[in-house]
Order: sequence, then structure tokens, then C-alpha cells
Amino acid sequence: MVDFLSEVQDCVPSLRRYARVLTRNADAADDLVQDCLERAISRRLLWRRKGSLRAWLFTIMHNVHANQVRYRAVRPLTVGLDDVTTESVTPADQGVGLTLRDLVVSLERLPEEQRQAVLLVALEGMSYAEIAQVTDVPIGTVMSRLARGREALRGMMDGETRPNLRRVR
Repeated sequence: MVDFLSEVQDCVPSLRRYARVLTRNADAADDLVQDCLERAISRRLLWRRKGSLRAWLFTIMHNVHANQVRYRAVRPLTVGLDDVTTESVTPADQGVGLTLRDLVVSLERLPEEQRQAVLLVALEGMSYAEIAQVTDVPIGTVMSRLARGREALRGMMDGETRPNLRRVR
């Protein structure tokens, strides 16, 4: 049990980064990580020691997030006016700041599947096999999503007004 918890603890920073990207909200990301860890710890007997714990945790987070997205589609989140805060922000270096802003906007315009593939490779350094395991799709699908996502990002960053994206089911 101690080894399991210490291994889980080592994965928390990666889980938090990915959760922040998925939710685009620090508080929601913390809640998502907490839900993921609670589910993993309560079901620790289901983890097969020969597999990757990191991939197993990312799979749990992916599934929890997908369930939350489906739930919010049926029951939209409401926020009270008292909960809204305004924060002052110090502007960053203009060139880097604008490029980063364009990248974030471009990432948000990607379909969810492509965005996940790009971010799992770019932020987490996951292999295609790990991403396939986390998202429960074949490796070829991961490679396709990643290629299409990268191409769309290149086009958007080069100034194309709309991405050349299509959704295939």
C-alpha cells in the first residue's frame, strides 16, 4: 500500500498539468485530480502491477473528465454573481505573450480528440502506446489524431483564418 501511494504521489504533478489543460480552470482541475485520485485509491486492487500506473491514472482521469463533460451537457453549470472575481494581470513580453495566446486559442479550436493527443505528447511526453491505452483507441488512431492536430495548429499559427478540420465518425 505504501509503495502504491508513493507511486501515485509521484504522478500528481503530471495529472495536475493535464487536468488544467482539459478543464481550463484551476479549481476544476484540482477537483478533477481529486476525483481521479479518490477513484484510483478506492480501486487500487484493480490495478495490474505489470502495467504502467501513470497510464492507468491518466485513463481514470480521462474517463472521469468524459463523464463530467457528458453530465454538464445535460445539466449546465451555473455560477452565482458573487462567485465571479476579477484579477489584475501583469502583461507578459508582447511577442511571446501574443504567440502563446494564439497557440492557446488554436489549441481550443481543435476537436477534443486531437487536442488531447497533442497535449499528451507535448506536455506529458507520453508514447503513442500510452496515449492509446489512456484514450482507449488504437495506436493508428492516436497517430492520425496527432498528425491532423499538428497540421491544423501549424495552419492556424501561420495565419489561416479557419482550421482545415473535419470530424470523421
